[in-house]
Amino acid sequence: MSEALETDYLVIGSGIAGLNFALQAARHGRVVVLTKKHPADTNTNWAQGGVAAVLAPDDTLEQHIADTLTVGDGLCEREVVERCVQEGPAQVERLLALGVKLARTADNQLDLTREGGHSRRRVVHYEDVTGREIQRALLAAVAAEPNITMLDEHIAVDLLSMAKYGGEPACFGAYVLCRRTGVVKTLVAKATVLASGGTGKVYIYTSNPDVATGDGIAMAYRMGAAVADLEFVQFHPTVLYHPHAGSFLISEALRGEGGILRLATGETFMENYHPLKSLGPRDVVARAIDNELKKSGADSVFLDMTHLEPAFVRKRFPNIHERCLALGLDITQKPIPVVPAAHYMCGGVKTDEHGQTTVRNLYAIGEVAYTGLHGACRLASNSLLEGMVYSTRAAEHVRTVESLRPAKVAPWQAGSAADSNDAIVVALNWEEIRRFMWSYVGIVRSDKRIERARRRIEVLRDEIQEYYWDFKITSDLVELRNLALVANLIIESARRRKESRGLHYTVDYPEKAATARHTELQLTHGPRG
Repeated sequence: MSEALETDYLVIGSGIAGLNFALQAARHGRVVVLTKKHPADTNTNWAQGGVAAVLAPDDTLEQHIADTLTVGDGLCEREVVERCVQEGPAQVERLLALGVKLARTADNQLDLTREGGHSRRRVVHYEDVTGREIQRALLAAVAAEPNITMLDEHIAVDLLSMAKYGGEPACFGAYVLCRRTGVVKTLVAKATVLASGGTGKVYIYTSNPDVATGDGIAMAYRMGAAVADLEFVQFHPTVLYHPHAGSFLISEALRGEGGILRLATGETFMENYHPLKSLGPRDVVARAIDNELKKSGADSVFLDMTHLEPAFVRKRFPNIHERCLALGLDITQKPIPVVPAAHYMCGGVKTDEHGQTTVRNLYAIGEVAYTGLHGACRLASNSLLEGMVYSTRAAEHVRTVESLRPAKVAPWQAGSAADSNDAIVVALNWEEIRRFMWSYVGIVRSDKRIERARRRIEVLRDEIQEYYWDFKITSDLVELRNLALVANLIIESARRRKESRGLHYTVDYPEKAATARHTELQLTHGPRG
């Protein structure tokens, strides 16, 4: 048996939140950053839009706060919104200091764009690959920091809890599977930071990369941490509809720059759903498209950029233009076929103002966390902002953490588990979960659909749990176990919300309840996988 590896801070995830935390925590401790695949396989790397911050002379903090609260539909925590908005300009300055390139105007001012739900142009960006540029700069800074160790091709299996040793359920690290060797390592840390991203792969149609399987939420819940508002899954209204597109995101910034949503007939329709028309909030636009597709039976609607200057479109959206062109679609000449897809989890592991969860020495930052910023629906480009704000706050707060760990840490025990000879079971269960989640707990919900999903996930979780204990773990099995638990938590959260609010729309309760409330779930007995 190998000895436990030790560090001061263990970070699970290598997106904007995890890397920004690591860079700042490395000033006062050793940091290990764990990433499931390559360090750039993150939701951050796929982010096209940008970072929302008040930087324009005609903008105010109050306007950004008001826009966030409006889109959040009564469930934002105002104090959290104010904190993030106030710290926004400083976080943009930090990104620039880290070497992130941001688009500039002819007079060298930051170029600000506008996205759905925003009343002003306040989104800084780099062309249409802002996330990729942020990822590049952060990884370069991490590579130059001797106090940070990056472990790629490693997936966290479960968090280490003092409860197993007779203490409180405090976290002191994680069991970690090396994907290359199949060996499970024990990684002990003074503080453990979940920065593992979202849950998009719970759905068959998503804009997320393959790594977004809800691992952090699942592990935190199994340990006993509270999770909140998991019913609020944001479906991005515009993902490219093409058999070879691989769920390629068509940024909201296209609508911010004048793109118009149309039916196959060429008619506009968003004026029937929201005063901002094509620039309405994401939940409204996604439901509108879903409704129009169901009415017409069409495969997609269309985002029209052809009325804009072609040179501007090519310069402003080079990545989207090139990707579509490679598929035979010139977006300066023809409208873009688009459909909604699962995009962002607004709920997550419940945290305080420092990113600390309800479990001692366990933090959650970025999309995995519920901070109270997004409420029932996220305002566009507030996510990268939240990741910067809370990773900065967490990196400062971990200085105060008192190390908790047993005198001797038990290594991972495979027991009598055998090598799996039936990997098709994992693949089929994965596919089934993602399909019924889309059909039953998707953009439009009902009690009957949610109950069907609940009954099916119970059976599948029993099958997966039996498989988990009988066979040696693989990264696919770890992800499937987490995916099934997160699907179950989303279903249960949706079942409890008897109203339509923000991203949760149910035909059985189409009106908003008089009192806004959160949905909180927490394990109160032994873990069930």
